[in-house]
Amino acid sequence: MKIRFTIITGFLLLALAPLLIAANEASPFRSGDLVVCGDDKIRIYDGEAARSGDATLVWSWQASEAKGQLPEEYFGMLRSLDDCKPVQNNTQLLITSSSGATLLLDVATKRVLFYAQTPMAHSADLLPKGRIAVANSTHAAGNSLELYDERESEKVLYKDTLYSGHGAVWVAERQELFALGFDSLLVYRQEDWHTNNPRLEKVHAYPLPDGGGHELSPTSSGQLLVSTHHHVWLADMKTGTFTLFEPLKDHENIKSANYDATTGALVYTVAEESWWTHHVYGVNPDFRIEIPDMRAYKVRVVR
Repeated sequence: MKIRFTIITGFLLLALAPLLIAANEASPFRSGDLVVCGDDKIRIYDGEAARSGDATLVWSWQASEAKGQLPEEYFGMLRSLDDCKPVQNNTQLLITSSSGATLLLDVATKRVLFYAQTPMAHSADLLPKGRIAVANSTHAAGNSLELYDERESEKVLYKDTLYSGHGAVWVAERQELFALGFDSLLVYRQEDWHTNNPRLEKVHAYPLPDGGGHELSPTSSGQLLVSTHHHVWLADMKTGTFTLFEPLKDHENIKSANYDATTGALVYTVAEESWWTHHVYGVNPDFRIEIPDMRAYKVRVVR
């Protein structure tokens, strides 16, 4: 009888294994939650509460928690986090810092999966086969678009010039990478991707309507949201044409914007204290939450 029970239990465990693995790999966040970064911190807030004006913290991370996982010099490079994108079904965060670093962080364990020194990094995105594209802004060793592999920390696979690099967005439907610089929106495609020497081929360069390219984010409608010093635009990915984004058309210094073209929901940050803010704003529904314990820079919405 004991043998039969052991065999049945074994079969049950084998049957449940895929479900247990899936549960472990599931994101701890819900769609609509808000990921906010600034200083050396990341805070994630309950999206439903935020839309009622309440800043309810559900997860947090600070660079010091990576002690023992990174070379010591990295902690000086993580003083000014400026992007924090949920990737891999929201189980990981792709983090950049203008102090000079890029990290890939596992959310559940807070384990650092990848790190690189990236001068004045302002944004990054995850590409197929675990490649990471990083946009670096104005720095003697920056002004570039760099390509990495998440399995090989600190190894640059490819590099292209990108003056004042501020945005990187991979669009899977088009199999294209969009990169934002000071006065242009560049489009790249993969080359030699299944080799050890992958590269990116620039196929388009669209001039911006005005200078100071800053924010680049997808909208799910065949358009990208682009902010410059003085305006916010919708960029058509197929034609490279720009039209003013009505909800924020007269806003200056938008640091991040997340727009759902289906619902009209908008979540954004705007510089209010020099380059930072203590607030996150929303439209449809209208809301504002206060972030008093950090100089917040960008917000990303969990999809």
